[in-house]
Amino acid sequence: MVQSRAEDVDAYLAEVPEGRREALVRLRELCRTELRGFTEAMAYGMPVYERDGVGEIAFASQKQYVSFYLMREEVREAFGERLADHDVGKVCLRFRTPEKIDFALLRDLLRATAAAPGKAG
Repeated sequence: MVQSRAEDVDAYLAEVPEGRREALVRLRELCRTELRGFTEAMAYGMPVYERDGVGEIAFASQKQYVSFYLMREEVREAFGERLADHDVGKVCLRFRTPEKIDFALLRDLLRATAAAPGKAG
């Protein structure tokens, strides 16, 4: 998917290819459940979850995969062992197909992010 011009997450999800939409809706629901006190917005053409105006979590439907962005370095480091078997970039996890999304891992990453003090950096 080319960078979205959607103005909100509902419009973004409506643009997502049908084969990925259900998984991304589930991911959105997980973010909204676990990230209490965060604001849902659109930034850089994807859904982002901000706390105190700083994006800490985002996700996107890319051409070849679904990406989950985790901006908190301390959370990435704390989950190093669990992330080792995944396709991980500097701040993102990539899932080649919706069926490969590890929702239990993402839930735990979201909970750790929500519990982390201070601003992401």
